[in-house]
Amino acid sequence: MIFTHDTERALAIVVELINTGPAAAGAERLGGLPDLCAFVERHGFSDVGELAEADLGRARELRDRFHAVFRADGVPAAVRQINEIVGEVRPTPHLTDHDGYDWHVHFFAPGAPLGEHLAADCGMALAYVVAAGELDRLRTCEAPDCSRVLVDLSRNRCRRYCDSRTCGNRMHVAAYRARQREAAH
Repeated sequence: MIFTHDTERALAIVVELINTGPAAAGAERLGGLPDLCAFVERHGFSDVGELAEADLGRARELRDRFHAVFRADGVPAAVRQINEIVGEVRPTPHLTDHDGYDWHVHFFAPGAPLGEHLAADCGMALAYVVAAGELDRLRTCEAPDCSRVLVDLSRNRCRRYCDSRTCGNRMHVAAYRARQREAAH
């Protein structure tokens, strides 16, 4: 594990959130409140009240801003983006051990709206990545027809594709077929 459990979990949330947007997915995949509710449930967000249209708008806005961190041209640009995101909320760090997870830190106040939850926890996770000198782990899939993002948490920094079963497999099959064609000539 490169980062703590809660940081890696927040990074997974950032990746999935970014990958719901048209810039990464090619179409809007966070189309309405039912999609947002499913996202919140899938990630087991704690202490989130009833969601409203404002939460959907804020999630989409943060999605675009988190995506800008992945596309940042170097550390200073990423730092500016992250500082703006976390600077708009009032982080209230506290230890918690909910839902079977060991002690970990939340950076949002209990009962905070979803947008504050995302900005604080996910923004701090991105801050930890940059502070650890690991910005290059935030990547875009290398498949030519894919714009999804990923966080490379592999020990040797070798992850190139957003999903090894789809993009990775397609690219490996294409390379194999190209080698076969080349060998046949």
